[in-house]
Amino acid sequence: MKTVKPLKMEGKLIVVEGIDGSGKSTQIHLLEKWLGYKGINVFKSEWNSSEMVKEITSKGKKKGLLTPTTFSLLHATDFADRYERNILPLLRAGYFVLADRYVYTAFVRDIVRGCNPDWVRKVYDFAIKPDLAFYFKVPVDIAVDRILVGRPKLKYYEAGMDLNLSNDPYESYRIFQGRIIDQYDSMAEPEGFTIIDGTLNIEEQQKTVRKMIMPLLPHQTSSKKIRKVKA
Repeated sequence: MKTVKPLKMEGKLIVVEGIDGSGKSTQIHLLEKWLGYKGINVFKSEWNSSEMVKEITSKGKKKGLLTPTTFSLLHATDFADRYERNILPLLRAGYFVLADRYVYTAFVRDIVRGCNPDWVRKVYDFAIKPDLAFYFKVPVDIAVDRILVGRPKLKYYEAGMDLNLSNDPYESYRIFQGRIIDQYDSMAEPEGFTIIDGTLNIEEQQKTVRKMIMPLLPHQTSSKKIRKVKA
């Protein structure tokens, strides 16, 4: 079943997905710098960054008032705002749009939280299919260890405490992230994810990412015409 629809655009949409601590954000940052150096017009969009809903989402989290459905709808509103204001217009203008998380994040997290899979996919039915979707796959223990280094406390929803998985927030976090991995793994083939081994060193991962991106680049690029757009 198709969960996002293909649509011809002048630009290219590149997506990175993976659990927290998978290294995806580091890789997309490096990719942004590389594309800019090559003279590609580039824009990066991050999950849950829309000013429209950031404040209300923060308040809901602090007060512990978010149900799985309200959580899902707030994130959908955030995505729709960024999609209409930035992602779609810039794709039409020929930009390389880099998304640090896309609709697949909603699919895996909302489903793990108990939302109906068909309902979640219908909510995001307007989203176009990426030209490339990288899935940075890493064992849960490695990812969790990366996240917990220097972090004294996990946040309530971040740890999945709303799911009653464990009274220990760290154990809850491990279980929560493990279930998210299961969802990513189940959709990797149907969605055509390009899987990157997140345990490799940063340079090796970036080399693979760039190799996969190369066929999408314009035939001629110049480092003299760099343009970036900030969210």
